[in-house]
Amino acid sequence: MESIMVSVVMPAYNSEKYIGDAIASVVQQSFTDWELIVVLDSCTDHTLNVVKQYTDDERIQYIENEKNAGVAISRNRGVAIAKGKYVAFLDADDCWTKDKLAIQVKKMEEEQVVISSVARELMNENGDLTGKVFPIQEKITYKELLKGNTINTSGVMLLTDVAKEFPMGRDHLHEDYITWLQILQKYGMGVGIKEPLLKYRFMQGTKSGNKWKSAKMTYGVYRAIGLNTVQSIWCFVQYAIHGILKYFF
Repeated sequence: MESIMVSVVMPAYNSEKYIGDAIASVVQQSFTDWELIVVLDSCTDHTLNVVKQYTDDERIQYIENEKNAGVAISRNRGVAIAKGKYVAFLDADDCWTKDKLAIQVKKMEEEQVVISSVARELMNENGDLTGKVFPIQEKITYKELLKGNTINTSGVMLLTDVAKEFPMGRDHLHEDYITWLQILQKYGMGVGIKEPLLKYRFMQGTKSGNKWKSAKMTYGVYRAIGLNTVQSIWCFVQYAIHGILKYFF
């Protein structure tokens, strides 16, 4: 298992407050054959100084965008230079449990799938765990994912070749959701790991934090992947029901 490398791609924009915790959670992984590629998206704060505190570890490198390009292009730049068999994304304000990579690589090797994700536990902006866990189904299909995106980007792992085949785009929508749907539509089932190996920081005002904005963007995803109006409305109704169950029960 240790002969398999995982490339961790971490986009970062003005993340000085949280990125140290995110990097530390990679360094502390029990699975040690990884590289971390931090993509600095034209930061104007001290994010770079924080990242440099970790670059004595030869597994960690950073690249910088000349101008602010957005999270999708930043992730794509990291994927483009990834050397691992697998790519795992981690946003600069999230963290992993120390066994996340080991468990996920083992699962993907056993199941021989191109994509997987893990359950996540919500933490507030201060990093305090809330005990709220967002589950994920053990079998992830295109049809089921249309009802709501249960794949969080910081919990995903996929074959590097597949990540390069389906680069992210459309930052004005849920760029990750589009990618997962495209991958599942072509390759079939992915797998989910029910353990909350991701500690997800909920930030007010973000795309995911603003529910009305997120809802409009989700409808845009359905249109972007080629669904007609009737199909998009049907999927959106399923998404709305899923969202109510997710946050209130």
